Amino acid sequence: MKNSYLVVPFGDAAGIGVEIILKALGRVDEPIVVVGDRALIEKTAKDTDLPFPFTRIVTSSGQLRAAQKEGHTPILYHLDLIDLAKFSYGKIHMQCGRGAFESVRTAVDLIGEGLASAVVTPPLHKEALKAAGIEEIGYTEILASLSNSPKPTTMFDTHKLKIFFHSRHLSLIDACKAVTKDRVLQTIITSDEITGKHPSFFNTTLPLAVAGLNPHSGDGGLFGQEELLEVIPAIRAAQKQGIDVVGPIGADSVFHQAKIGYYRAVISLYHDQGHIAAKTYDFDNTISITWGLPFFRSSVDHGTAFDIAGKGIANEQGMVRALEAAAFFVGGAT
Repeated sequence: MKNSYLVVPFGDAAGIGVEIILKALGRVDEPIVVVGDRALIEKTAKDTDLPFPFTRIVTSSGQLRAAQKEGHTPILYHLDLIDLAKFSYGKIHMQCGRGAFESVRTAVDLIGEGLASAVVTPPLHKEALKAAGIEEIGYTEILASLSNSPKPTTMFDTHKLKIFFHSRHLSLIDACKAVTKDRVLQTIITSDEITGKHPSFFNTTLPLAVAGLNPHSGDGGLFGQEELLEVIPAIRAAQKQGIDVVGPIGADSVFHQAKIGYYRAVISLYHDQGHIAAKTYDFDNTISITWGLPFFRSSVDHGTAFDIAGKGIANEQGMVRALEAAAFFVGGAT
């Protein structure tokens, strides 16, 4: 029987991650295990005037298994990660980067032991990871490495608007160079496979849409050749394989059209193209889902918000939605 617990690493301790976790725990009625440092979480709860809601604190898999059998939730899986004498909110620090990494590594281990079925992540900070000597740049890369997953795929979900990303953390010039026929075709194929496997998340009667790279999708080559030489050939090749995909459609229109129900999902050709669309539509209700892992992973789509960390004013809605999406999947959705 699938374990129904969701596991939540505590993210970068110097940001708003712990605060939004604590707030979300008061709004989501699901079995949850949080992995993090007890003293830090207690401090954050006190500083933000929030409850410390855990019904059981454990330090081993055996203790966690026993607590789950007794029906406890939420459970804190304590790891000694943060030296409070060296800690301050809103600062990049090696121990916070290392703590974020160790908590997510433990979360993946717990899934491997059958003690959870999905990972839900708060924000971490890329510079803190770097300061800690972590090679991976973010959660997606960390989770892919820990689970030996070669092709993780990021998707944003904002109400009915769903966005796949052809490329993510590349400079704009490198993102444009990544728009080649073969690579775009592979992104289309992967997106189609994912949507076909998960009909509860997508309306598979609708086509996929590919956003244009250039203004007006290049206007027949007037504003760039990428659509003519790379994007359109990739779409036609996908259509010949039987994939229901259309485009390229101007990026100033395609996301709105998807929002009102024209497409099952949009393929954004670079990071900010899709991020701006989703977050402008509804910043607080945009979440990220990573497909292609051996477990479901959802996440808030925002950063650590160092400027408001520890002040008790962070909005937890993204964490609530990420937890609800994971619970929906663990509950038997496909």
